[in-house]
Amino acid sequence: MLRTNRVAINDKFCQLQTQLRDRWQSMEQFDNSDYDLLVIPSLSFDPRELRKIPGANHYEERLLFSLVRLRNPHTRLVYVTSQPLPSIIIEYYLQLLPGIPFSQARERLILLSAYDASVDKPLTQKILERPRLIERIKKSLRLDRAIMTCFNSTPWEQALSVELGIPLWGLDPNLLYWGTKSGSREIFAEAKIPFPDGSELVWTKEDLARMVLELWQRQPDLRRIVIKLNEGFSGEGNALLDLQNLKTAMAEQDEPEKLAAIEKSFKFLRFQTKAETWESYSSQIPKLGAIAEEFIEGKRKFSPSFQGRIAPTGEVEVLSTHDQILGGPDGQVYLGCSFPASADYRLRLQVMGLEIGRCLAAKGALERYGVDFLAVQQDSGRWDLQAIEINLRKGGTTHPFMALRYLTNGRFDDRSGLFFSQQGREKYYVASDNLVKDRYHGLLPHDLMEIIAHHRLHFDSSRETGTLFHLIGCLSEYGKLGLTSIGNSLQQARDTYNHIMRVLDVETKPD
Repeated sequence: MLRTNRVAINDKFCQLQTQLRDRWQSMEQFDNSDYDLLVIPSLSFDPRELRKIPGANHYEERLLFSLVRLRNPHTRLVYVTSQPLPSIIIEYYLQLLPGIPFSQARERLILLSAYDASVDKPLTQKILERPRLIERIKKSLRLDRAIMTCFNSTPWEQALSVELGIPLWGLDPNLLYWGTKSGSREIFAEAKIPFPDGSELVWTKEDLARMVLELWQRQPDLRRIVIKLNEGFSGEGNALLDLQNLKTAMAEQDEPEKLAAIEKSFKFLRFQTKAETWESYSSQIPKLGAIAEEFIEGKRKFSPSFQGRIAPTGEVEVLSTHDQILGGPDGQVYLGCSFPASADYRLRLQVMGLEIGRCLAAKGALERYGVDFLAVQQDSGRWDLQAIEINLRKGGTTHPFMALRYLTNGRFDDRSGLFFSQQGREKYYVASDNLVKDRYHGLLPHDLMEIIAHHRLHFDSSRETGTLFHLIGCLSEYGKLGLTSIGNSLQQARDTYNHIMRVLDVETKPD
């Protein structure tokens, strides 16, 4: 993969990471620090999993909220993408900077591209295959005061950090296991956090059938079981097995026949993406591994999440809580979120999330981590919380919260779980990566900017309310858009979000 071997890369990476604490502290000063930031927004996942996400190549735009760091007049930012970003999208983000002339911020922003739109390899791998692009990145940075940040950290990002000679503000890839489905379950057990009954990690469909049988025998009242690829993304690697259709076939059979019946039923799994089949799904099991897990039923059920951060000092802090908006055939696919999570359980989420973070920190984890939960209301009215999985990356809740923080320069109060502007006003938002409609196809970034300007949909920095758009490059080809609607109440944020949908529907109404 590189000129040096894997062991040498690991050793050099560990040496570079010793510089991280001092540079990170400088970066945290935000308005007063003097540093360079390299942003590598690569979605470094298995390409077959990414193909399940329409417009996945445009998700490199999700880290454009980082441009708000150019508010600091001493910060230089290098942003690398697979394909060049349209200038109108960059201008849109730079115009959001309060108190900084557009031209001055633009001079400190260096945009580089691999000019490679292929989806068979991640951006970071594309960069590593282009030595001259690496040299351009080096020349754009003050290497003695630079930090690299990315969407997720894998051996590709580790190798690029070593090749550039700058520390990575992210996870050591040797710890990636703790962000898988099976690794998450081990952390939950260690932290003594409730989580659903489930299986160990397996690598064949035969072993998966055995895990399903053992789980069902432990819990005979189960109606459904979730099958999960160990490294699925945004719920796209989940599938649902309905046990009701198996009950008759299982009643009087011996174990080999039961296992055969379960294995045969895998062909009828409910997948969370339209194009998925058992043939393609099962081909991923030997490569990624899979688990079987109890599907938690409930009349009133929500999917909250916790977001935390582990500093190079080992300190663990709460960043936010959210109620996730899920979709797909069975509510398994991440679509968006609202901030904060319900007052009924958000402080409990914070306590559990911190315990999980401390276990991760003890293993050497760094930077952001997210924990997805299920909240089910019991007959007593109390909410039962079950931890579902850990995400050791910048997830779907990262960019809206960071956008809120940078746009308002406000603060999160972990005592209440609320966010306050500098004026002490409570702030809320509703965000989505998946505002998708066929009628949006063909809308160019310029068209969207005209709609935003005409209907005054932009974020108002004086009132600190309005909407920040992202995934703008995804709109024309896929009819897909991302947005974060910020308000002074959750209802105001929802009303703003819904208003934008109505406007877009009117603007794209067929003649």
